Amino acid sequence: MFARGTGEPPGVGGIGQAYVDALRAQLGPKTLDVYPVNYPASSAFGDRIQFARTVIDGIRDAGMKVEATAANCPDTKVVLGGFSQGAVVAGFVTAAEIPEQIPPEYLEFIPKPMPDEIAEHVAAVVLIAMPSDRFMRDIGAPPVVIGPSYVEKTLKLCAPDDTICNGAPVGGPSFAHNVYGVNGMVGEGAAFVMQRL
Repeated sequence: MFARGTGEPPGVGGIGQAYVDALRAQLGPKTLDVYPVNYPASSAFGDRIQFARTVIDGIRDAGMKVEATAANCPDTKVVLGGFSQGAVVAGFVTAAEIPEQIPPEYLEFIPKPMPDEIAEHVAAVVLIAMPSDRFMRDIGAPPVVIGPSYVEKTLKLCAPDDTICNGAPVGGPSFAHNVYGVNGMVGEGAAFVMQRL
């Protein structure tokens, strides 16, 4: 299951496809079904409500798919992943609680965290270029807190010069933000997953 980055067309996106290809190359005889998280991946950063909705739509879709897979195919090992905004979606899916920074009037719109036992069905979480806590604060969003049941099975990948994930002040992405498909990090993510399947 993979959530594409901001502004990418429906599907897993370019970085997501490179990651899926790296997984397939390392899988051997195992099978892999890919579910692209169904959400807008909006680039409407200026409209905070609209932007929050796109992320919430992704969290809801991914969480429902993980829970349905766990219920209907209990032997299936789920791998969550995302790139940039999609990494925020995947990260929030693992959250054990709704962030306290969410105003009370919006709580009814926020998906409830998945039950703890769902974590047993998730083999790994790979977050590629997830916006840093500073970036999230700068855009008025709560930072992503990985749920305790997922911490040991989560890998965060950030290229050193990627200004989205390296803690730089909010701004447009640097060149490094768009080269994960060729900088070796998707292969690193795939290797991390393979150790957990």
